[in-house]
Amino acid sequence: MDTSTEHVDGLVSVVVPTRDNERTIDACLASVRAQTHVDVELIVVDNHSTDATPRIAERYADRVITAGPERSAQRNTGIAAARGEWVLWLDSDMILPPDSITAAVRTARDTDAVGVALPERTIGDGFWTACRALERECYLTQPWLHNPRLVRRDFLIDDGGFRLDMSGPEDADLRLRMHAAGARIELADVLVDHDEGHLTVPDVLRKRYYYGRSIPALQGQHGGAVGEQGRALVKSYVDARGLLARDPAHAAGMVLLRGLEVVGYTLGARRGRRDRRTAGRAGATA
Repeated sequence: MDTSTEHVDGLVSVVVPTRDNERTIDACLASVRAQTHVDVELIVVDNHSTDATPRIAERYADRVITAGPERSAQRNTGIAAARGEWVLWLDSDMILPPDSITAAVRTARDTDAVGVALPERTIGDGFWTACRALERECYLTQPWLHNPRLVRRDFLIDDGGFRLDMSGPEDADLRLRMHAAGARIELADVLVDHDEGHLTVPDVLRKRYYYGRSIPALQGQHGGAVGEQGRALVKSYVDARGLLARDPAHAAGMVLLRGLEVVGYTLGARRGRRDRRTAGRAGATA
């Protein structure tokens, strides 16, 4: 990354990577502009969208940058361009309550944290979306499961930003690296809306397969991390058993969906291992 940008104390740089998200990006960017925190710059990094996404972004953003090929690279591009003391990244289907950035920065300053997580809730319509919403509720009392979303820019620069060989697990990778470095992560008292639309099982499986392809890279960097994450998820469901018991239909759907997701992750990880072996052989013969 080009890291020559001079930072501004108190400024929060919001980085939004996106591609073909005209359905949700207007609400996302409008929520950034509606923040009570005064010092905010908004950087949208668009991966060659073919719909109205770039035109919508131009109405709100201080800068719209065209870059890819994946979310990690887009985030790193935004971090390099950011001038803020803090960087906050959002997916373009997320909506921030107006006091989100104020609360996140206050949490960081009050606790001397390097990173702050912003818990999410799923919004949208349909049975499977309601199952996902119930699942996310189980995580609200489990601070360890929340990845940081607001992080000091100097930490991101010094630590190298997001790994380019991960797409999906890169947030967990950053959290684990921060813990290993002794960088404190705290949880802000806010709740971000994540607009997942109308979820279908095939859509979920495709995404989990795609994310699963990066799991071997995560395992290579953090031995045992995947198993530890799985155990933490199971604990969260056990702790939330009262919540799940009150909504048995969606709880059953959640369990089924999680089981199918494990299949998607497993098949994706198998493909990822094959890809890594192929790349290794190609490198050895080059």
